Amino acid sequence: MKKSQEISKGKRKEDSLTASQRKQRDSEIMQQKQKAANEKKSMQTREK
Repeated sequence: MKKSQEISKGKRKEDSLTASQRKQRDSEIMQQKQKAANEKKSMQTREK
């Protein structure tokens, strides 16, 4: 629930951002997503 709230908040802010600012923010989000995915993978391998 918290994550979706953050996403909707970010979308509203995006309206006032420039294209370059939005691109920078997108790349940061992608890095966070990849990091989370990697952590999930390592958690799964640890469980086995």
